Amino acid sequence: MEQELRIEKKISASRKSKTDFIKETFPVLDMTCAACAISVESMLKSVDGVKDAGVNFANQDAWVEYNPAVATPELLQNTVRSIGYDIVIEKENQQEIKEASQQKHYEAVKQRTIWSSVLSFPIVLIGMFFMEMPYANYIMLILATPVVFYFGRSFFINAWKQAKHRKSNMDTLVALSTGIAYLFSAFNTFFPEFWHARGLHAHVYFEAAAVVIAFISLGKMLEEKAKSNTSSAIKKLMGLQPKTVTLILENNQPREIPVQQVKVNDLLLVKPGEKIPVDGIVASGESFVDESMITGEPIPVEKNAGEKVFAGTINQKGSFQFKAEKVGAETLLAQIIKMVQEAQGSKAPVQKLVDKIAGIFVPVVIGISILTFIIWMLLGGDNAFTHGLLTAVTVLVIACPCALGLATPTAIMVGVGKGAENNILIKDAESLELAHKVTAILLDKTGTITEGKPEVTDMLFTEGFDADELQPILMAIEMQSEHPLAEAVVKQLRSFAVSPATVDKIESITGKGISALYQGKQYLAGNSKLIEENGITIDALQTSQVQLLQREAKTVVLFSADKKLAGIIAIADKIKKTSKEAIQKLQAEGIEVYMLTGDNKQTAAAIAAEVGLQHYKAEVLPADKAAFVKDLQQQGKIVAMVGDGINDSHALAQADVSIAMGKGSDIAMDVAKMTLITSDLNSIPKALKLSGKTVNTIKQNLFWAFIYNLIGIPIAAGVLYPINGFLLDPMIAGAAMALSSVSVVSNSLRLKFSKLL
Repeated sequence: MEQELRIEKKISASRKSKTDFIKETFPVLDMTCAACAISVESMLKSVDGVKDAGVNFANQDAWVEYNPAVATPELLQNTVRSIGYDIVIEKENQQEIKEASQQKHYEAVKQRTIWSSVLSFPIVLIGMFFMEMPYANYIMLILATPVVFYFGRSFFINAWKQAKHRKSNMDTLVALSTGIAYLFSAFNTFFPEFWHARGLHAHVYFEAAAVVIAFISLGKMLEEKAKSNTSSAIKKLMGLQPKTVTLILENNQPREIPVQQVKVNDLLLVKPGEKIPVDGIVASGESFVDESMITGEPIPVEKNAGEKVFAGTINQKGSFQFKAEKVGAETLLAQIIKMVQEAQGSKAPVQKLVDKIAGIFVPVVIGISILTFIIWMLLGGDNAFTHGLLTAVTVLVIACPCALGLATPTAIMVGVGKGAENNILIKDAESLELAHKVTAILLDKTGTITEGKPEVTDMLFTEGFDADELQPILMAIEMQSEHPLAEAVVKQLRSFAVSPATVDKIESITGKGISALYQGKQYLAGNSKLIEENGITIDALQTSQVQLLQREAKTVVLFSADKKLAGIIAIADKIKKTSKEAIQKLQAEGIEVYMLTGDNKQTAAAIAAEVGLQHYKAEVLPADKAAFVKDLQQQGKIVAMVGDGINDSHALAQADVSIAMGKGSDIAMDVAKMTLITSDLNSIPKALKLSGKTVNTIKQNLFWAFIYNLIGIPIAAGVLYPINGFLLDPMIAGAAMALSSVSVVSNSLRLKFSKLL
């Protein structure tokens, strides 16, 4: 108990210490590449009052931890706008504004792609096959001008805004490469004699400038389309909440209102087939509710007055009224959506390295481009200037940081979405990246391996007693008890369709059981102490039955009638049907699985034997759980802790990977980095497999992004020219660059279709 209080105090103290700063997420608009995300992030971090900030290019979100007394959302927005981007600071319909902006951006990119492609096509035809036709250069100049300076204007505008703040991004590369290629070609068109006088042909590269714009626009269009697919998990979750709800007014009249207007304690009506709009408690009526969205269980749950219902779940047959308890961002569905969004926006440790690389990548490429030009000028011979300029332009075109920047976040986003589809909510990218390395898993017993609620497993009546006669009396007695074990007995008798008898006098005996009079006879239900104190004897057969049940980790309730033992009832916290299967899967993967419980050794041994566990620890206090996690970590193990209660919070915080059961306490879910919104432990091997698949996808993406640049830049610089006279055309470089980004996003999307078990 003291330990639980300490945990609660520690959590409340940590929350209190954070009150000076608040953490908010803002959608970012108008980002075009990974380096854009670096620019927005660094600008946000530079604002006074901002403690930390992060920007994710893949899901176009920024999170900012700031002091609202010093920094305001308006100040953050103005700072971001100063470098050509924007953030959405409106609280209402934030997601809709972001999606509308993304759709508008997609349509703009689509139009830009279509028109730049239409105009580029004749330029390519002339440049490749009809260079000798009259006025060829002038025709290409006329066609290329709108492509470069109208359909490609965003590259130049963004590059200038970046340059004003001494920053650079992909737009800088595109603007430099296409701008130089266009100006060089225009000069050669108007002043060809400059080259003719030097015995050289005045080459033009209008097709390179135009096609680079067209190909990059095509790549951007495909990226935008692909990125919208990665967030489909969030859209599905958001679609679970209805837009309107039926409010019951004081005069008992119904009125349909938007779900945003629902307040706590409002009385709401849910009809058959409707989705429940907010979390609440049933006030009247009864029905069955499909809660598979939360639990993963396909069987609808019966709901009567006083029982909880959750937003997004679907009412089946009956109508009922319920009182709103949690609305808006407080509902379980809203929390689930928030967790998925935070996880998709968080950065894996590997991504922080990639961000640093992307941040210095553009200046380095510009440096390589200038160095390429200088080397050609020094060693290039007769055509040094032309080849130097061409290769410098090609280096700028081919070296795109987009594939590099998309490699990790797209895989993380798809991985988190895949987890959500499989009832695994992942709070941060770090746990997703680490989970596949887990070598030891610690499972809390109650509520994790077991159901977490006592149920009757055996009801044995002594020979000579009529069960049909005794069950109504037993039910009447147990209905008067507040003990959780009594609830289990009542529930079992209800399932037998037993109706309670009317007993005369009932007396609760603290710590022992309950006594009642019925038709002049005394009936007792309780533990062995109660039976012994009332002088009731237990024969050898009954004693052996009790001992056998206790060895099976069951709690025994004894029932007597008129000074004779009439029945033995065994109650246990049942092991979940899937626990044994999940534990065997984990052990088959070579992972050590430990069970931790505060129960006695006898109970722990019985449960461990039943599920096939080799390692367990009994009579464990909360502090002991955390200490055991630390011991395993000191042995070099990567430890995952799975729990559902406040008493597991300390161990969850200590573990490398922390997993909470979704039906557990809020504090456990607060501390844990992953939450299983199903009681099925098979989600744990699924989560580990998902981690492995996500990390493999990240590695594949990074390999292709790096190898592309390692091979592409030297070829673009003309390293093959001395060997075989090959120079890479800037047009082909643009196509390859666009393809690299699309291939990374497509590889990430493969995760959506992979099987976890």
